[in-house]
Amino acid sequence: MTEVFLDPTAELSPTVKPLLPRLSSLEGKTLGLLDINKPRGNVLLDRLEELFNSLGVKTKRYKKPTMTRVAPVAVKQQIALECHAVIEALAD
Repeated sequence: MTEVFLDPTAELSPTVKPLLPRLSSLEGKTLGLLDINKPRGNVLLDRLEELFNSLGVKTKRYKKPTMTRVAPVAVKQQIALECHAVIEALAD
């Protein structure tokens, strides 16, 4: 089975970016949960946070100021400094 990743930006000539290595485990790691400010994204993140915390995985929450723009550089830098991985929530 082959994995196919699609670029949601709809660029005509998207830049090919190598995938970062996956974590072998979440044990002892901090997982960032980024709410992109779409309706009900917080509901999804609340449930994910509950599940990860029940497994002993530490989580930190972040939120974009608006869904129409990319996350501010400061938010991305904070996530990079404080987390080992991140999940972005997209829900409607």
